[in-house]
Amino acid sequence: MRTSSIERNTKETQIRIELNLDGGEVEVSTGIGFFDHMLNALGVHGGFGLNVKTAGDLEVDTHHTVEDTGIALGMAFKKALGDMCGINRYGSFSIPMDESLAMCSLDISNRPFLVFHADFNEERCGDYETCCTEEFFRAFAMNSGITLHLNVLYGSNSHHEIEALFKALAHALKIAVTKNNGGVLSTKGVL
Repeated sequence: MRTSSIERNTKETQIRIELNLDGGEVEVSTGIGFFDHMLNALGVHGGFGLNVKTAGDLEVDTHHTVEDTGIALGMAFKKALGDMCGINRYGSFSIPMDESLAMCSLDISNRPFLVFHADFNEERCGDYETCCTEEFFRAFAMNSGITLHLNVLYGSNSHHEIEALFKALAHALKIAVTKNNGGVLSTKGVL
């Protein structure tokens, strides 16, 4: 069973994540409405069972809550994937969201890296600070061991651009974690 449970507690955040790569209910509560919406989209569009409960120092701002959730979610993916044997490993997907187009390409390689190209016109989507978007994806990539490339090719509405990024990630992950009934997809024999 490709599942994991992660608990991460600091002086700034308390996080519990349960992940099932093969499906299940999606329930998200971070105290940031727009971020909940994005994580819900990630779970639903990825076909993952995902339960996220985050309590953070929102009286400061949204940064710690968003980044630390990315850290814990990355850890959950790494743990659920185990030795990464028998998966497609690579995934790419593009998502149009009205006037915006975003794409994600990734490699579950155990070599974490983030390439992120997006500029947001608005500082906020609700209570969510749009500058935290890159921080979330960096934290996720570094802690999951995924090489992650995310690009907004064009757009003007920050809500649409960010949502397209999360949905593109979800669909690319769905492709990459799909079982291929083979061994480790690497000429080295190990990732």
